[in-house]
Amino acid sequence: MHLDQSTMVPATLVKRYKRFLSDHRLESGEVITASCPNTGTMLGLTTPGSATWLVHAPSPTRKYDYRWELIEDEGTWVGINTGRPNAMVEEAIRAGVITELAGYADLCREVKYGTNSRIDLLLEDPGRPQAFVEVKNCHLRREAGLAEFPDSITTRGAKHLDELAAQVALGHRAVMVFCVQRADCDHFDVAADIDPGYSVAFQRARAAGVEALAYVCHVSAETIALTHSIPIKD
Repeated sequence: MHLDQSTMVPATLVKRYKRFLSDHRLESGEVITASCPNTGTMLGLTTPGSATWLVHAPSPTRKYDYRWELIEDEGTWVGINTGRPNAMVEEAIRAGVITELAGYADLCREVKYGTNSRIDLLLEDPGRPQAFVEVKNCHLRREAGLAEFPDSITTRGAKHLDELAAQVALGHRAVMVFCVQRADCDHFDVAADIDPGYSVAFQRARAAGVEALAYVCHVSAETIALTHSIPIKD
C-alpha cells in the first residue's frame, strides 16, 4: 500500500489523549492536534518525543486536518492506523503474498455472517469451501522480536473467534490473520496476561479448526505492506 507523499508530514509526538486525539510538533515548531485512528491502548507507542508521520488531508467534513499514521519505536517505524490492515491483507492476498489464501476466484469485503457480525474478507472459489477471513491489527512488542495481540481487553475479538469456529463446524474454512504493522518481529503470541479471555477463546478456536496466520509488514513513510509470515507460538 503506497502512501501519498504529497500528504505525508514529519512530526514529533507531544501526547496522545482521549484515545482519538494526539498532539504533535511539526518541524516548524507549531503544535497541532491530529486524529488518532486507533481504539486500542497503543501500549508502548505513546512516548512523548517519538518521531511520527502524519497525513495532512484538510476537508470540510473532518474536524482535524491531520491524521496520525506512523510512530518510530526503538528505530523501527510502526503503523498505528487500525483502518488500514483490511485493505493491506486484501492487497497481499491478491498479490499472492499470503500463500495460504492464494487461488480463490472471488474476494468480498464486509460480508454479514454469524450473530450481527461482518467478516472482514470472504474468499470464494467453485468447488472449494468458502474461506472466512478475520483481520486483526497488531503492533504490540514488549519483548525483542515478539509481536503480541491484543494490547487491551477485547470481548468483541473473542466473539469473532467463536463465530469463526462456528463456520468451521458448518464445513467452511475460517482464518484469523494478524497484521503486524512493524518489521522487527520474528514470532507471534497472544498476550494472555493482558486478556486471559481472548487467550482462552483463541485456543478454543484453534482446537475447533480455525487457522491462524501472522504476517509482518514493511513500514515506511512511502509504503506499508505485508512481506512474510512469522510463526505463532503454540
